[in-house]
Amino acid sequence: MLRDTYQRPVKDLRISVTDRCNFRCTYCMPLDQYEWVDRHEILSYEEIGRLAGIFVGLGVDKIRLTGGEPLVRKDLDRLIARLAPLGLKDLCLTTNGALLAEQVPALKAAGLRRINVSLDTLQPERFRKITQRGDLAKVLEGLFAADSHGLRPIKLNAVIERGVNDDEILDLVEFSRKHGFAIRFIEYMDVGNSNNWQSEKMVPKQEILAVIRGRYALREAGREDSSAPAVEYEFADGGGDLGVIASVTEPFCSGCTRARLTADGKLVTCLFSHVGHNVKALLRNGASDEEIREFIGSVWGSRNDRYSDERLEAMQSAQGYQAKNRKKIEMITLGG
Repeated sequence: MLRDTYQRPVKDLRISVTDRCNFRCTYCMPLDQYEWVDRHEILSYEEIGRLAGIFVGLGVDKIRLTGGEPLVRKDLDRLIARLAPLGLKDLCLTTNGALLAEQVPALKAAGLRRINVSLDTLQPERFRKITQRGDLAKVLEGLFAADSHGLRPIKLNAVIERGVNDDEILDLVEFSRKHGFAIRFIEYMDVGNSNNWQSEKMVPKQEILAVIRGRYALREAGREDSSAPAVEYEFADGGGDLGVIASVTEPFCSGCTRARLTADGKLVTCLFSHVGHNVKALLRNGASDEEIREFIGSVWGSRNDRYSDERLEAMQSAQGYQAKNRKKIEMITLGG
């Protein structure tokens, strides 16, 4: 099995199918102008399918499709139909949900198994402010359409930011319990370079849990597996489960098995990386599968990323941590 310098295998592959998005969420892509990747540089579905097959041969058994917003790319079901026969343990889509309702039937028929939907607020005006253009009603319509077509489990992702939506933690819990959705609360992170991250705006995991425990008794269930980003909790009354992804206050770098493939064909080994490795050049210059496999193996074999560990160490030091001092690939290009 392929392993990095810390003996972490490659098990999960996050594939960004586009850098375009119909939202402009303030924690992800807050700028008015972006230098979009030229469409000719975007990997084709055929190229993505070929690379996915190579990654599966190296040990990957979970694939998640991301963006940008993946559903803005035309005929995404065609890609899912290519990936579904690969024998994966999990094939998932992360989406903002705005275009989901109309595409659910085709996605399910193509072999999609489940979805994650970003939902940071249940207040329409606040939703529009956070997304800078989104319609909450369309997202909820997509959620319920996915549920009716059997895409389960449906997981909600909520980034909690102090002074923005930290007063809605219990509302989001109630919504997920009522409708049988799982919810994952995410600590606000310094992804990319442009979201103006400040540690004071981050609501830590223990504070999130304290709010929830003020109303519900929880039992810690731990991580689904050693590489899972979320620590899971069950409601003592049997009313479902929730998770918290605490990249800032409780880093999980030691168990990270995730590789990322950008829409323009760069292999990235960490969510907070500043560099990508050009796999597309090999694809388009006639390299064999074995040559591509060797390239991926050399990149992963030299991987030594532990950014979240380093961030916490810096935050706890006398000097403190300054996010602006570390250049990173923008979230909109890299995907989640």
